[in-house]
Amino acid sequence: MKHQIQLRINGEPYDLLVEPRHTLLKVLREELGFTGTKKGCETGDCGACTVLLNGRPVNSCLVLAVEANEMEITTIEGLAEGKELHPLQEAFVQYGAVQCGFCTPGMILTAKALLDEKPDPLETDVKRAISGNLCRCTGYVKIVKAIMAVAKSVVPLSTQKGE
Repeated sequence: MKHQIQLRINGEPYDLLVEPRHTLLKVLREELGFTGTKKGCETGDCGACTVLLNGRPVNSCLVLAVEANEMEITTIEGLAEGKELHPLQEAFVQYGAVQCGFCTPGMILTAKALLDEKPDPLETDVKRAISGNLCRCTGYVKIVKAIMAVAKSVVPLSTQKGE
């Protein structure tokens, strides 16, 4: 039996009928087309499926869609403003923190949550925040540099789209 839920994704409302066993990841990707949320391990270990749920990073493979009822969800698609990238997206490109790109959406959303909560983090704070997001390509150095560059910039992240 399907359940009626309401989600607010990237600022837009969605009324859905979902099966109670479907994860938020499945609903986002397969039913709504938000394919920027990557399907990785499906066990909560890699962070590729990270989205922001009411501003907090979560592994969408571990959240049932019905649990997200009436919550605000931000996916990587919700950060850019038209063709203008979010400062974190720009920094990842500028610092070469994007290799294959599979981990990038989860890394960026995790970094956004950190910087929204702690705008001036230490490098150790950044490393701790992204510790649940695995990257097989970059070695994390460029990722940390990109996040720290945004933290040191004068662009307040809370004024960006998706807030």
